[in-house]
Amino acid sequence: MRNGGLLHPELNLYLSLLGHTDRFCIADAGLPIPDAVPRIDLAFAPGKPSFRDVYEAVTGVTVIDKAFCAEEASEEMRQSFQERLGPGCVVTALPHEELKVLVGSVRFVVRTGECTPYANIILQSGVFF
Repeated sequence: MRNGGLLHPELNLYLSLLGHTDRFCIADAGLPIPDAVPRIDLAFAPGKPSFRDVYEAVTGVTVIDKAFCAEEASEEMRQSFQERLGPGCVVTALPHEELKVLVGSVRFVVRTGECTPYANIILQSGVFF
């Protein structure tokens, strides 16, 4: 048994398979996920787990060099994305409709129980060296 970090085996597997520039999405409960995109569904009740909890856990163990969010997301939400990822990571805001199209090209989606509108982010894997 692991002694900390991420404990979810399927999430650990998908994260460990990421290569440089691979993209994945952390999504709220309502984001449409194309059938062809693998889904790690963590949602078990409205708001649970929260987007923030999943986002912090995943970004704590993954190198991210670029991110995409909806320009319709609140300024506070977009700022929190940038703060967590740091100044070396570019967070690009796109129209929500464009973000939904981009979801079709990600390696996988992690679905949370979040019910806040536009609580979705596509993260691009970086390298640790």
